[in-house]
Amino acid sequence: MEIPKYDINKYDPKRMMAIPAALFGIALVIVLITFAMTGMPVTPGIDFAGGTAVTIHTDDTKEQLIAFYEGYDLKSIDEGIGSGGYYLKFGPMSNEEMMTFNDYTISAYPDASIDQIGANFGATLQGQAMWAILFAFIGMAVVVFIAFRRVIPAVTVVCAGIADITITSAVMNLVGIELSLATTAALLMLIGYSVDSNILLTTKVLKREGNLEDKLAGAFRTGIIMTTTTLGAIVAMFIVAFIGQVPTLYNIAAVLIIGLISDIIFTWVFNAGVLRLYLGSTEKPQYAPKQPKKNIKGAKQ
Repeated sequence: MEIPKYDINKYDPKRMMAIPAALFGIALVIVLITFAMTGMPVTPGIDFAGGTAVTIHTDDTKEQLIAFYEGYDLKSIDEGIGSGGYYLKFGPMSNEEMMTFNDYTISAYPDASIDQIGANFGATLQGQAMWAILFAFIGMAVVVFIAFRRVIPAVTVVCAGIADITITSAVMNLVGIELSLATTAALLMLIGYSVDSNILLTTKVLKREGNLEDKLAGAFRTGIIMTTTTLGAIVAMFIVAFIGQVPTLYNIAAVLIIGLISDIIFTWVFNAGVLRLYLGSTEKPQYAPKQPKKNIKGAKQ
């Protein structure tokens, strides 16, 4: 199958930039609302908010489990596929409540797996996760500025990474994917993917000779092959994790799929539009053909 041709000259660069900018604005509003409600840009899971997770393999229905745990702060029940398993999440409990809860659960489901994370420990993990993401962005910005030494292209690469994470976080809030240690790792991976594709585009456009259309087409061909190959592998992991009931891999794959789609939009629409405007205003005169001088004296003769 032939890769679609990428002809940036068909579109006005400002209109190209408007659509991703609007998506970023909507995502930013969603993230800010979530932050105001939870204290974090993405709804925190048990890893950060604290609580108790219980894995039960039983033939009981979901309604029976809800009735069994009436009186406890049951947050959600995720049903496994093909194995009769359930993954239950409860709010934070005191030590005494936890001991009573353990005895109550084991008495009915001896094979149940129970994991607890305290609220204080969850708050510590929140701070560490935020610092990890912040340092990742700082390192990305430093490398980009050193690589290009041009303010606008470097800032655009950094902004594309920020937008990628913001849109992914907003979609996570909308579809109910909570922020955990696993999804935090996926967000950090997205920073690397975003920088990779945007640096590829910016390098080929700024540091190679030729007209802008050919350079963008070449960058698009290489970049889209890289991204779609990665996306295909992650979709396969998503399907396997969904069928095999592996929540951690399922959440990681879902976050990466959302982020890679967002990265395609911001790399080949927003960043490409910025580079077209930038080159048109700063480098176009450099490649303009010189006009031959008129021999005014000879013309008079």
